[in-house]
Amino acid sequence: MKPESLMMSYGYKPELSQGAIKTPIFQTSTFVFQTAEEGKAFFEVAYGLREKGDQEEMGLIYSRLNNPDLEILENRLTLWDKAEDCAVFESGMAAISTVLLECLKPGDLLLYSSPIYGGTDFFIKNVLTKYGINVLGFKTNQTKEEIKALIENSGFADKLALIHIETPANPTNALIDISMCKEIAKEFSSEESEVLLAVDNTYMGPLWSHPLAHGADFVLYSATKYIGGHSDVIAGACLGSKELMTRIKGLRTFLGNMTSPWTGWLLMRSLETLKVRMEAQALNAEKVALFLKNHEKVEKVYYLGFIPKEDTLNYTIYQKQYESAGAMISFDIKGGEKEAFKFLNKLKLIKLAVSLGSTESLAQHPATMTHIDVSVEDKKANSITEKLVRLSIGVENSDDLIWDIEQALASV
Repeated sequence: MKPESLMMSYGYKPELSQGAIKTPIFQTSTFVFQTAEEGKAFFEVAYGLREKGDQEEMGLIYSRLNNPDLEILENRLTLWDKAEDCAVFESGMAAISTVLLECLKPGDLLLYSSPIYGGTDFFIKNVLTKYGINVLGFKTNQTKEEIKALIENSGFADKLALIHIETPANPTNALIDISMCKEIAKEFSSEESEVLLAVDNTYMGPLWSHPLAHGADFVLYSATKYIGGHSDVIAGACLGSKELMTRIKGLRTFLGNMTSPWTGWLLMRSLETLKVRMEAQALNAEKVALFLKNHEKVEKVYYLGFIPKEDTLNYTIYQKQYESAGAMISFDIKGGEKEAFKFLNKLKLIKLAVSLGSTESLAQHPATMTHIDVSVEDKKANSITEKLVRLSIGVENSDDLIWDIEQALASV
């Protein structure tokens, strides 16, 4: 069966919960063992002291280690990306920071793409560097040879441990070839140390792109966005192989940043409508993007559906990695900050707020909001200018969205 069908029941047995058709909220901190021997067995497996037996069920211990709502949610999330395992977190940044901390140690080199979400950019440059981790950014339009040269000229080529990319990039929809990045990771790996690849798939997922199929070791999500989809929950997720996820879950246990049972329950609710929501959002986005493209006060539209075939590199990446143009649109308004702010302040239906992927449409100004801490040089290099506006398209009527954008532009 397809994932959208399995979202209603996968991983859950109603007979274990009084026949409840939906998973109950297991709002408990601890779980009762039947015997002391059972408790010992559960802890041995949980702490990696031995492998779980073929016929052995992993028991519940404590909600910092495991909880039915988290486990069922994680099982269902693996279906979209065809992953072996999943870990859910209290936020997208919790998922990203846990992966970075688990895969990097003092002296290592992290290679990351730019532009990237502002919170990730801050964590990389201001937190990781405090612990002696070397960081190196590359631009989305750089070739494989140029990126390799950057690594080799850094003086830390033999210390490369992790490549972290975000594609499509926030906020410009710039694309990166995932398989190319995996090739780079392999070339700088050794028998003693494998270079891993993590992909932030928040803009596309988990419906429209599946990075694990293109060589990624980790796929990361701010589950607050499309997975949650209702602007009422903060959460994150990381997926990958059983072996790698055992490491991630191990660190998660001691950082204590797993999501709560209530959040897990809300995300399971949202997964049931994920496909229909995202398909409606993508259809609306296509209509909005076409309107913007032909508007006299819009200078440029950043939308995956507008990549020309003549742009061989990006068109090839788009065809290979993505099943939709998505529902994220950015555009340059003619003018600058004054004109962008005038447009944003005049919106009526579309809400002026950060975040993305929810049922309601949102608009924001990346240069002074989500990416305010990004350096002036990086903003300029990545087209994050004062005239850039980012839209997250929701499920409203597309004619109403276009009317709202039209009347707001008319005020500029």
